[in-house]
Amino acid sequence: MTTGTTIGTTIGTTEPLRLRHEVKHQISPQEDLVLASRLGKLFPRDGHAGPDGSYRVTSLYFDTPYDTALREKLDGVDRREKFRLRYYGERPDFLKLEKKFKVNGLCGKRSARLTWSEAERLLSGEDAFLLERGEPLLSELYHKLRGTLLRPRTVVCYDREAFLYAPGNVRVTLDRDLRTCGDSTGFLSPGSFPLKPLDALTVLEVKYDAFLPDLVRLAVQTPGRRAGACSKYALCRRFD
Repeated sequence: MTTGTTIGTTIGTTEPLRLRHEVKHQISPQEDLVLASRLGKLFPRDGHAGPDGSYRVTSLYFDTPYDTALREKLDGVDRREKFRLRYYGERPDFLKLEKKFKVNGLCGKRSARLTWSEAERLLSGEDAFLLERGEPLLSELYHKLRGTLLRPRTVVCYDREAFLYAPGNVRVTLDRDLRTCGDSTGFLSPGSFPLKPLDALTVLEVKYDAFLPDLVRLAVQTPGRRAGACSKYALCRRFD
C-alpha cells in the first residue's frame, strides 16, 4: 500500500508528519444518488458500516475566543490545525481526541483515546488529567487550553457512507444530513441535534496518498462540479 507524504513535524510535537491529499465537494441529492450507486458497484464499503451501508459520526470542535480555527479556515491559511473529540455510531462508547492539521495543501491527523468519564471531565472544565496520561497529544491540548484558551465550541453530526480502494490508499465518503446543536452540551447525548444547516446537501470527500487512480477520479466526477473549500465545522458555525 502506498504511504502518504512524510515531511517535517507537527505543530507542538516532534513526530513526523504523515500527510494525505483531501478534496471536498458539495453535491445535490440527485448527484448523491448517482454517485452512491456508481461507487457501490466499484468499491467495497467501510467494514464498520451498518446494514444500510452508513454510520454516524459525531464531533465536538474546539476553538479559541477569537475563533482562530474558523478564521484560519475561511482565510485559507496554509498551515493550520483544529482539535476535536469524536465518536462513531449511536453512543459515545469509543471516544477519540483528534488534532487535524493542514500543511502546504496536504492534510494529516493525530489521535488519542479518551474514556467517556475523561470526556465528561474535560467538558466540565477539568484538564489536569491530560498531563497524567503522558501522551503528547493530550499534553498539547492541555497547553492549548491554558495558553490560547481553547474551548469546546460546536457539535457537528452527520451520517457517512464510505468506500475504499487500496491502490493509492483511497477513501471516498458521502456525508449526509449534516446537523449541529450549536454548542457542547449535546455532545454526549445522542439525538439532541435539532439544526440542519446542510439539509438536502451531501459533502463528498476524496482522500488519498501520493496519487489518485484514474478509476476513482472518473468515478467521482459530476458534471460542472469542482473541488472547493468545504468545512463542515464552518458550515455549522453559521448556527451559533
